[in-house]
Amino acid sequence: MEHVRVGVAAVVEDGGRWLVLRRAGAHGAGTWGLPGGHQEFGESPEGTAVREVAEETGLTVVARARLGFTDDPMPEIGRHYVTLFLACETVAGEARIMEPDKATDLAWLTPDELRGRELFAPLRRFLEI
Repeated sequence: MEHVRVGVAAVVEDGGRWLVLRRAGAHGAGTWGLPGGHQEFGESPEGTAVREVAEETGLTVVARARLGFTDDPMPEIGRHYVTLFLACETVAGEARIMEPDKATDLAWLTPDELRGRELFAPLRRFLEI
């Protein structure tokens, strides 16, 4: 039996625009999502956000606030996630794709601009809240 997994999504904001990546390789390929990933054992949600943003984009961020969560059953892959969304502030670096096998594009878009695109399910649900 598969257990519920905890995902963390980093809302890295700059001037009203959020950093998003077009997913590749994993479930949700072709959709836009926030930097993030699985919370590791013993790691705080804030620590996960900081680590994942650095791994995926090269940015150094500080997690400033917990924004909420989404409940994300994904029957197509036989998994169920609870995704925690954290507001993050950039403290160093310039965003770039660090893992080209996991992301094909990077953009800074407003929430309204995001609503007009094909989004990874947790981000779509978060914007509906």
